[in-house]
Amino acid sequence: MRHEYQPPRRRSRLTRRGRLALLLGMLLAVGAAAALFPLLRGAEAPEKPRQLTIPEGWRAPQVYAAIDRELKLPAGSAKAAVATAGLALPAEAKGNPEGFLFPATYPVTSKSTPATLLAYMVQTANRKLATKAVADGGKVHGMTPYQTATLASIIEAEAESRADRGKVARVVHNRLARSMPLQMDSTINYALGRSTVDTTLSETRIDSPFNTYERQGLPPTPIDSPGLEAMAAAVAPTPGDWLFFVTVKPGDTRFSATYEEHKKHVAEFNRIRAAAGAAAGVSAGPGAGAGEGAARARAGSRAG
Repeated sequence: MRHEYQPPRRRSRLTRRGRLALLLGMLLAVGAAAALFPLLRGAEAPEKPRQLTIPEGWRAPQVYAAIDRELKLPAGSAKAAVATAGLALPAEAKGNPEGFLFPATYPVTSKSTPATLLAYMVQTANRKLATKAVADGGKVHGMTPYQTATLASIIEAEAESRADRGKVARVVHNRLARSMPLQMDSTINYALGRSTVDTTLSETRIDSPFNTYERQGLPPTPIDSPGLEAMAAAVAPTPGDWLFFVTVKPGDTRFSATYEEHKKHVAEFNRIRAAAGAAAGVSAGPGAGAGEGAARARAGSRAG
């Protein structure tokens, strides 16, 4: 049998240029995979938002500070953002978001900014004020949404319980109807930038638009961030003829239609305070005359 001669096969070898091309291709493939991996990982596990909770009754400075802490920004960053955030505030607010930083729990992500959080809070407040019960009730009482928020902020500061909210609202409405000063210690506290249950006689004479002992009507702005229940109470107060109230002790708020009855409750409050060794000599709250020098009773403030 005849065999033809076959030359030995030559092993193919990459040229230097080929090796460089192969290496470059491998590097490009690895780079593409590295760039794609975060995208795939993000699709599988999206960023889990953190939570920022704003309690009912907080004032704007407290909200600003909470935003700065949550976003790890220098103090004052959130307050400075108000001027450029384009917040959907009523014209009556004149750019001041007090009362419209709605108390709730808000999601916070890496994309959150002071402006986005503030805008979210204001939008939420506007939605709550626009709910049918609140909006219709406000119209019945001839109140604008801003006035509703202002009255609700007083209720938030003054009422100790859900049951008391409607009664405090009634005291405010009854006093407004009689052109009586509201005499709310919570508005004095706001003017002085503090929180306390005691208001002295001299403090009821301070020169401030928030001094509801000296000036009639609602204060010029809300004094805190009211929740939906306070808003609802503001436009649907509990029926009653009360003009005064005082918290004699925690959980025991007394509402009175007459000053004489109110003075008896204030006297009891003073006795309890004296027995506990607390200082006396402060105002007795709304309509109590403040000149008696009695310890402040509840138609004043919940330390708001």
